Formats: sequence, C-alpha cells, structure tokens
Amino acid sequence: MFPLFISPEQAIQDMLEFQKKLGEGLTTLTQIEEFDVGTTPKEAVYHEDKLTLYRYKPVVDNPNPIPILIVYALVNRPYMLDLQPDRSLIKNLLAQGQDIYLIDWGYPDGADRYLTLADYINGYIHRCVKAVCKRHGIEKINILGVCQGGALSLSYSSIHPTRVNKLITMVTPVDFHTPDNLLSHWVNKLDVDMLVDTLGNIPGELLNWTFLSMKPFRLTGQKYLDMLDNLSDSTAAANFLRMEKWIFDSPDQAGETFREFVKQFFQNNGLIKGKVCIGEHPVDLKNITMPVFNIYASDDHIVPPSASKALGRFIGTEDYTELVFKGGHIGIYVSGRAQKQIPTAITKWLG
Repeated sequence: MFPLFISPEQAIQDMLEFQKKLGEGLTTLTQIEEFDVGTTPKEAVYHEDKLTLYRYKPVVDNPNPIPILIVYALVNRPYMLDLQPDRSLIKNLLAQGQDIYLIDWGYPDGADRYLTLADYINGYIHRCVKAVCKRHGIEKINILGVCQGGALSLSYSSIHPTRVNKLITMVTPVDFHTPDNLLSHWVNKLDVDMLVDTLGNIPGELLNWTFLSMKPFRLTGQKYLDMLDNLSDSTAAANFLRMEKWIFDSPDQAGETFREFVKQFFQNNGLIKGKVCIGEHPVDLKNITMPVFNIYASDDHIVPPSASKALGRFIGTEDYTELVFKGGHIGIYVSGRAQKQIPTAITKWLG
C-alpha cells in the first residue's frame, strides 16, 4: 500500500477553484427570483376535506375515452410527475392521447389524526373513481398507482374490481420482506404504536430524513458538492432547486393510517399473505383479474425490484406485463430517458 500524498500546491489550487465555483454559484442563485412546478394546465373537478381531484387539460381532439386516475403516495407531493415542462410524465401522457386525472391528497393536519386506510381507499379513492366515471358516463376507469399509491391502488382494485378497467403500478412495493429491502428492515423494528400514540400525526420531516438516510453520503453531502459544477448555469440551478423543493415538501401523515400501513403492509407483509384488511374488507390479490402493467426501476433503493416483481405471482389475472426501467426511484419520473420510455410504454399497453 502506497502512502497518500497530497501536493500542497495542488491542494491550494483545488481550494481556490472550489471558492470560485461557490462564488459563481451564489451569484447565479441570487438571480433566480422564482421557479414553477406542476405547470401543466389542469382544473379542480372535485374537493373533499384536504383532497383535490384534478383533471389535466387534454391536448388531443379525441383522447382515450377511458381516462387514467393517478393515485400518488401519501408521502411527498404528486407534482414530481409534472416537475417541469421538459420533465413531466403527465405532459407526455397527455401528448400521447391520454385523459389524465390526479388525486392531490393535500396536507393532513390535526383534524385528520384518526383517518384510517378505509377512509383513504374505500372513501376518498372510491368517491374520486365514481366522480370520474360520472363525468365520462362510464362504469370503470384505468388507474395508475405510484409507489405507496400503488399499494393503495392494489387494495382498491381487489375490493372494487368492477370499477377498474386496467391497472398500472409504478415502483410499487408488494412483497415487503425481500432480503434487499433496507427500508423494510428498519420499519420492522419500529414500535409504531408508541410513535403514533406519542406524536399523533407523523411529521413529514421525520419521514423525509428517514428516506435521505438510506443513502446518507449521496443524498446529504455528495449531491451538494456535485451541484457546484452546474450552478453557473441558471437553468441547471433552477432544475436543482425544483428537485430540492419536492424533496423537502413532505406532508405530515395521518396517524392512524400510518399505524395501519406500517403494521399491515410492512411488518405483517399482509399484501401477499392475504392479511390486509381495509375496514371490513379483506384484500385478496386474486380478486385482481383486470389487466395489470407493473413498472419498476432496476436501481431503486426505496422499492427494490424484488419487492415489485412479486406482484405477478399473487394476482388473479394472466394478463400481466412487466417493464423494468434502467434507473432509480426518482429517475423513473424525471430523467430524460423516462420521458421517452414510460409514457410510450403505458400508451402502447393501454392500446
């Protein structure tokens, strides 16, 4: 092993270069007055409590007569799917002729402390589905469930299969006990009763730092060092700030819903064992007999591929398709490759 040698002259030069980049970056940041997220035109078509159901303005003359309802996770905000005009899965789905609705869960507060999974799935989601069906004069719609929203969508489709024409799941956990699931290993040791009984609603900031801690060096240190190489470009700087806004825009979680989800899905692995119960309704994945399109990411550190791929073994349909995206949990929404691949694949499959 050779000893590490750092030239004093080179060290000084690197420090000067770093200071130069930092100064240029700060100048760029001060020139960015504001930036927008979620800019694709939409209108609110239904409200209930904190929830808003949006319909995005179709961009083709005759969109798909069976619309897609996007069910996002309760964690973080759904504008990740419409982060900016050139990185928007929603905009690209619209361009391919889809009619898109999205549930925005809003920001739960103390009044939502005792909301349960039944309130979300058999209440909010079910009433949004009925609202969309009524607007279009149809009996069933397509559903796109994202991450935790995919688990909620699987539960809904099991309990209300006659309301779902086709189901799409994206980076959705199904088997919560795969050996490579770091988040599950952490959560399985959690005394969730003590946590909820003590805090009530679960602070979004607490969950956010939990996710960041899964890749502590990359997500809390390295990315800010890498950022300096791009801050001289105002466009790149604004893109970075949009992502930072989304990362730290973390709603609190309704306490009882959090308790139920952790116990039934994570700790008991109930989705594949048939032990999830939403109110009085058991969730049996064999009830999912509609066509299913399961999309997962090869390098996902939050929902590893093994956790998603399990879906095909437990549902009740033979019309099952998988797509693996070469990227991570966030890249599947915002990367340039995702914009070209994912909306096209979804549209082709729906067709």
